[in-house]
This record gives sequence, C-alpha cells and structure tokens, in this order.
Amino acid sequence: MPTSATQPPIDRLPTDRRFQQGGWLFLGSLLVFFLSSILLYGFYAYSRRGDALSALPIPMTFLVSTVCLLGISLLVHIATRMIRRERRVATAALMGISAVLAIVFTGFQILSMYTMLSGPAVQQGNGKGLVGMVIVLAFLHALHVAGGIISLGLVSVRLLQGRYDHERHWPVDFAAQYWHFLDIVWLCMLLVFWTTTGGFAWSS
Repeated sequence: MPTSATQPPIDRLPTDRRFQQGGWLFLGSLLVFFLSSILLYGFYAYSRRGDALSALPIPMTFLVSTVCLLGISLLVHIATRMIRRERRVATAALMGISAVLAIVFTGFQILSMYTMLSGPAVQQGNGKGLVGMVIVLAFLHALHVAGGIISLGLVSVRLLQGRYDHERHWPVDFAAQYWHFLDIVWLCMLLVFWTTTGGFAWSS
C-alpha cells in the first residue's frame, strides 16, 4: 500500500478552483458593499438638494488621482500577459510600478480629502453636508486601495522567487481583477460625486 513518503511532494499554489471561487466571492461582497454605499449616498444627496453648501465644488485632484488609477489598471493588465510568456522580472517590475502609482493615488486622495475637510462645506456645515459623505466614501475606497498595494507587493516578491509561471499565475490575474474592480468602483463614485455636487475645481 503506497504511503505519502513514497509519493513526490506536490507544490500547490493558490490557483485551484476553491481559491478562485473565494476570490470571486470576495469581489462580489465588495461590489454589494460599494453599491449599497453609493445608493445610500444618492438618497442622502437627494434629501439635501436644497442645501447651498452641497453645491460647492470638489477638488480637481480627484481627477488627477483617477489618471493614476487608470494607469495602474493598464499596467496590471499588461502584467497578466507578461507572466503567460514566463517574463517574471518584467511582470514583477510592472507590479512594482503599479504599487508606486497606487501610493501616488493614495496621496492625491488624502490631499483631496484634506482640502474638503478644510473647506466651507465642512467648517460651516458642521460636517453634515454632502462633502462629508464624499470624504467617507473616498476614505473607504482608499482603505481598499491600501489592501491592493499590499497584494501588489506580495505578488511582486513571489514573482521574483519564481512562484508563478505560464501555468500557475492566478494570483497575478486576481491582483489585476481586483484593481480593475477598484477602477470601476471609483469611476462610478466620481460620476456620482460630479452629478451631486458643484463639479470639480482646483480649490474648494
């Protein structure tokens, strides 16, 4: 009767169907969370449509950070093509650049939130206006971006260790899917912010 000692070890990476299903369930739960948050924001925006402070513009730096986010989405998409060609170093480099852009994105988001917190919509409105809700939603999105930065770093290190190749690359694919998801969510948020406030301006 064969024993485990006589069988060669199997190096299993998190690429099997169970992990893939878990990843999709995770993204699905985040989708429900963000859609619910945006919907609640929409109801709140409608209830405060007569508030003059709600019509103040939001920082243009939100648009600048969006360019960074679109760049990340493009780079991680290219990375999924590189790993299928066994170009691990190039894939790791793309992931590393994406992580740097993600940090820049977070910096612009923090700057945008600071600008709004110091603006009249919060100071005069005692934090009860739409701008306060915009800050909350942007902060929640930024928290998920922080998680994405960590995942990019981990995947980059494991790429350099030779953990992924043209057959085993699901973690690279999932990192790309996660950032595409954050991209779509942020674009939806930005559209809602634009239509429920005074639009964008370099200063608020």
